[in-house]
Amino acid sequence: MNLKFILAIIQIVLAVVLVGIVILQQGRQQGLGAVSGAADTFFSKNKASSIDAILSKLTVVVATVFIILTLVLNLPFIA
Repeated sequence: MNLKFILAIIQIVLAVVLVGIVILQQGRQQGLGAVSGAADTFFSKNKASSIDAILSKLTVVVATVFIILTLVLNLPFIA
Protein backbone atom coordinates (compact mmCIF):
# COMPACT_ATOMS: atom_id res chain seq x y z
CA MET A 1 0.00 0.00 0.00
CA ASN A 2 1.26 3.42 -0.81
CA LEU A 3 0.93 6.64 1.16
CA LYS A 4 -1.80 8.14 -1.03
CA PHE A 5 -4.03 5.09 -0.55
CA ILE A 6 -3.65 5.19 3.24
CA LEU A 7 -4.36 8.93 3.34
CA ALA A 8 -7.43 8.42 1.14
CA ILE A 9 -8.80 5.82 3.55
CA ILE A 10 -8.18 8.18 6.48
CA GLN A 11 -9.99 10.93 4.59
CA ILE A 12 -13.02 8.69 3.97
CA VAL A 13 -13.16 7.82 7.67
CA LEU A 14 -12.89 11.52 8.58
CA ALA A 15 -15.72 12.35 6.18
CA VAL A 16 -18.02 9.79 7.77
CA VAL A 17 -17.09 10.98 11.27
CA LEU A 18 -17.70 14.60 10.25
CA VAL A 19 -21.15 13.79 8.88
CA GLY A 20 -21.99 11.89 12.07
CA ILE A 21 -20.89 14.74 14.31
CA VAL A 22 -22.90 17.28 12.36
CA ILE A 23 -26.01 15.09 12.47
CA LEU A 24 -25.70 14.64 16.24
CA GLN A 25 -25.72 18.38 16.90
CA GLN A 26 -28.95 20.09 17.76
CA GLY A 27 -30.26 22.82 15.51
CA ARG A 28 -29.79 26.49 16.35
CA GLN A 29 -33.51 27.14 15.84
CA GLN A 30 -34.52 24.80 18.63
CA GLY A 31 -35.07 27.05 21.69
CA LEU A 32 -36.49 30.17 20.13
CA GLY A 33 -40.03 29.77 21.44
CA ALA A 34 -41.41 32.15 24.07
CA VAL A 35 -41.82 29.48 26.76
CA SER A 36 -38.78 27.34 26.06
CA GLY A 37 -36.44 30.34 25.71
CA ALA A 38 -36.67 31.23 29.41
CA ALA A 39 -36.19 27.62 30.48
CA ASP A 40 -33.25 27.31 28.11
CA THR A 41 -31.41 30.23 29.68
CA PHE A 42 -32.16 28.97 33.20
CA PHE A 43 -30.91 25.43 32.62
CA SER A 44 -27.91 26.26 30.45
CA LYS A 45 -25.53 27.61 33.08
CA ASN A 46 -22.83 25.13 32.09
CA LYS A 47 -23.33 25.46 28.36
CA ALA A 48 -19.58 25.54 27.74
CA SER A 49 -19.24 21.97 28.98
CA SER A 50 -22.40 20.62 27.38
CA ILE A 51 -22.55 17.96 24.71
CA ASP A 52 -23.35 20.58 22.05
CA ALA A 53 -20.24 22.57 22.91
CA ILE A 54 -18.07 19.46 22.79
CA LEU A 55 -19.57 18.43 19.45
CA SER A 56 -19.05 21.94 18.09
CA LYS A 57 -15.37 21.94 19.04
CA LEU A 58 -14.96 18.43 17.68
CA THR A 59 -16.56 19.53 14.41
CA VAL A 60 -14.00 22.32 14.03
CA VAL A 61 -11.09 19.96 14.72
CA VAL A 62 -12.27 17.19 12.39
CA ALA A 63 -13.16 19.65 9.62
CA THR A 64 -9.74 21.31 9.88
CA VAL A 65 -7.94 17.97 9.67
CA PHE A 66 -10.18 16.97 6.75
CA ILE A 67 -9.36 20.17 4.83
CA ILE A 68 -5.63 19.86 5.48
CA LEU A 69 -5.68 16.22 4.41
CA THR A 70 -7.56 17.16 1.23
CA LEU A 71 -4.88 19.72 0.39
CA VAL A 72 -2.09 17.24 1.14
CA LEU A 73 -3.69 14.61 -1.09
CA ASN A 74 -3.76 17.08 -3.97
CA LEU A 75 -0.07 17.91 -3.79
CA PRO A 76 1.75 16.69 -6.89
CA PHE A 77 4.63 14.96 -5.07
CA ILE A 78 2.44 12.51 -3.10
CA ALA A 79 2.70 9.29 -5.08
